[in-house]
Amino acid sequence: MTRWAGASTAPARRPPHGAGALVAALVPLGFLAVFFVWPVVAIVRRGLGEGGVARVLAAADTWGLVLFTLAQAAASTVVAVVAAMPVAFLLARCALPGMALVRAVVLVPFVLPTVVVGLAFRSLWPDGGVLAIVLANAFFNVAVVARTVSSLWAHLDRRAEDAARSLGASPVRAFISVTLPALRPAIGSAAAVVFLFCATSFGVVLLLGGARYRTLETEIYLRTVDLLDLSGAAALSLIQVTAVVAVLVIAAVARRRRETAMTLRPRTETARRPRGREWVVAAAAYAVVAALLVPIVNLVLRSLSTKDGWGLDGYRALSGTGFRGSLQISGVDAAVNSLRAAMDATLIALGLGVTAAVVLVSLTRSRIRPAVVDALDTALMVPLGVSAVTVGFGYLITLDALPGDLRTSPALVPLAQALVVTPLVIRMLLPVLRSIDERLRQAAASLGASPWRVWREIDIPLAGRSLLAAAAFGFVVALGEFGATSFLARADTATLPVVIGRLISRPGELNNQMAYAACTLLMVVTVAAVLLVERLRVQSVGEF
Repeated sequence: MTRWAGASTAPARRPPHGAGALVAALVPLGFLAVFFVWPVVAIVRRGLGEGGVARVLAAADTWGLVLFTLAQAAASTVVAVVAAMPVAFLLARCALPGMALVRAVVLVPFVLPTVVVGLAFRSLWPDGGVLAIVLANAFFNVAVVARTVSSLWAHLDRRAEDAARSLGASPVRAFISVTLPALRPAIGSAAAVVFLFCATSFGVVLLLGGARYRTLETEIYLRTVDLLDLSGAAALSLIQVTAVVAVLVIAAVARRRRETAMTLRPRTETARRPRGREWVVAAAAYAVVAALLVPIVNLVLRSLSTKDGWGLDGYRALSGTGFRGSLQISGVDAAVNSLRAAMDATLIALGLGVTAAVVLVSLTRSRIRPAVVDALDTALMVPLGVSAVTVGFGYLITLDALPGDLRTSPALVPLAQALVVTPLVIRMLLPVLRSIDERLRQAAASLGASPWRVWREIDIPLAGRSLLAAAAFGFVVALGEFGATSFLARADTATLPVVIGRLISRPGELNNQMAYAACTLLMVVTVAAVLLVERLRVQSVGEF
């Protein structure tokens, strides 16, 4: 009784002070500075020092690349948004059997390795081309739009739309005048992220574009690896970084508006069985889901197809090195390398991502200006949009200055993969931590808990499911990372996506069968992880 009486008069403790959070921010920012900013700045400086940047920027071919990059990204974004809107309606408004399976099917393409998607679409369009590139990029990103928009849509009260209908508005007019304006923050945020992913797409364009169609990302790879044109690669990297930062700022503004909208509107149970014309929208959503399965099913069938019919020849051949020794390690060894690197990258990303998410929430709850929080958030997202080739080449010319010369270390690939995974971990954890009821934290503080104990005892346990989901999500993303890994992995440390890329670039039917089989194995692991994520995720909270 005395304890509670004393607790009632004790002042409630504030969340961790902004200064302490800024100190903690040095951990992810330090990692970002050493393993991202330093290598990128080094490669850009070397390119600038060699001259020729002005020549590259003035060349018509350069701006043709920029135009094609932006055009295919814009087209892919439009296709993804149009395809995802019915799916978002289905996820947010419809109570039908099998919704958990629908969520999983929609998410699977987003976490598939780019080389898997590229090969799947090449099996449908052997000659590749612009249409194949646009559809493959849209295939990747339907999940981003569908899940981001449905998270906000589930918080919208149906009564406003029903009121418009009762006043004589058609279903389409009620959607355009009432629902669509409320969804614009989510659509804008998702579209900005999708545009970023499509503009920096590497594996898809490399496999489907060939020598005919190149984007900034593939051109940077070509100039760096094949032509050793560092000044040209540096110029293109400068253009790409500028565009990425601009898109990230737009996405941050849209994301803040969306989170504000979700805060102002508590989630209500608005899902019900479709009525009337809603069945048309639901049918369109199921058609999109079915379309997402076509490349996946075709990939599995191709992995089982042999010149003599159906068989497991490709899977058996993974224990070897391919047709006439095309590989220097077996497919099994590459799979082991993939699992090891992905596990290490996930552990690194979780440590950095949790720290960054806690810091961002602490700064939001303190008196730190929102502009500072947005700047830090944007800085942590930048690695998603910078060429993996630029980062990888930067590693090779800078990391020898660190103790142990990391350039020859097996840790190099996990470090590069962690750069990609960390922003995704932050995006999954941050909305969950921000949604925790502040009154729980205040109650713990009033009972004498220190600010960091409040985080340990309240925030982290409540976000535990999302933490596990982020770990599974990050693992499959790292497992399928192709851009930086294809540049950094040595012959004996090649991962499965790198091996797939090498197999499809060499002649021989056996190599093709092995590539399809390896892609199918990666896809099976991805599906298993997605099902785990769906089981663990906090409903309607988070961005993926």
